[in-house]
Amino acid sequence: MTDVAPRLLRIQEVAAETGLTPRTIRYYEEVGLLAPAARSEGAYRLYDGEDLDRLRFIRGLRDDAGFSLAEIGQLLEDEDARARNRDRYRSSRDPVERRQILTDAIDRVDRQVTSLRQKIDRLEAMIVEAEERRSHLASHVDDLDAGREPTHTHDPRPRRSASRGGTEPRG
Repeated sequence: MTDVAPRLLRIQEVAAETGLTPRTIRYYEEVGLLAPAARSEGAYRLYDGEDLDRLRFIRGLRDDAGFSLAEIGQLLEDEDARARNRDRYRSSRDPVERRQILTDAIDRVDRQVTSLRQKIDRLEAMIVEAEERRSHLASHVDDLDAGREPTHTHDPRPRRSASRGGTEPRG
């Protein structure tokens, strides 16, 4: 049986594989979300399959789930701690230490659940707002279809203006 060393990729190859830019990958390293598997003799960053998986996970959390980098960092730290806790738990026979490890793991999962529930709450609020806007627009269509001038009720919630950073009334 031969041991085959994992293929290490340079940053350009990783960028192509993950759909991220080299600049983004370097930034993730700067903020502690990623550490390259190795460095070449020329000090080039080299990445392995685990790094690719981690970058894809980060990208999914950022792009698909809308997590901030701080939230991603906390989720990744909790996952890293989970792996460390698993190893510590398996290597210990001390019930007090094992209990402490399990308590820490439960606390981390509770924090993850809280973070995910907060994300769900924010998304549900955004859905309600979008549904209200849709209903308002549909009432204008109904008015037009009935030959009436659409009523313009004022929505007191301010809306950020994309061009000036001020507020404009909705409606």
